[in-house]
Amino acid sequence: MSGAHNTVNAEAAGRLVEEVLDRLAASGDRAACDAAEELVRGLMEFYGAGLARVVELVGRDPEASAGDALGALLGDQLVASLLVLHELHPDDPHTRIARALDGVPHPVENAGFDPESGVLRLRLTGSSGCGCGGTQEAVEQAATDALAALAPEVTEIELAAPAKEPALLQISTAPHRAGGRSPAKAP
Repeated sequence: MSGAHNTVNAEAAGRLVEEVLDRLAASGDRAACDAAEELVRGLMEFYGAGLARVVELVGRDPEASAGDALGALLGDQLVASLLVLHELHPDDPHTRIARALDGVPHPVENAGFDPESGVLRLRLTGSSGCGCGGTQEAVEQAATDALAALAPEVTEIELAAPAKEPALLQISTAPHRAGGRSPAKAP
């Protein structure tokens, strides 16, 4: 996207969209026409929300330095996702992955990212519940959701199984007798 954003103007983009929608309408395929119009509406809403968010964030402190304003924009998930989508986000994938993982409500750490395959290995760093499959699935889903906007390079997550905690050994002062009765205490 190196210089393409500099040559696009609203009038030409609007004409292009209208031409494509007109061609679809002329084809007589009503379902395709409806789908295209829905797609255009969805994209307009998405970009409109992003632009509104930029205006809101920048307008909060008009005296902010460029670095502070950029920090506010990069800290916003919607704006950051638009920047990533258009390869305009200034952070490298590893930084964006770390930022996304900070938002995961489970104790995970990056155990390695392979940019060639898109596989991100995560390791649980603390207790995340019962250790059952449902919990592992919840961790993977939370990570997938957090990474979707900031690190689309991640195409697969491998979650390392947490280390087994040692069994709790209970020590008592008197042996347990069959029949469930404790030994009598001496007076």
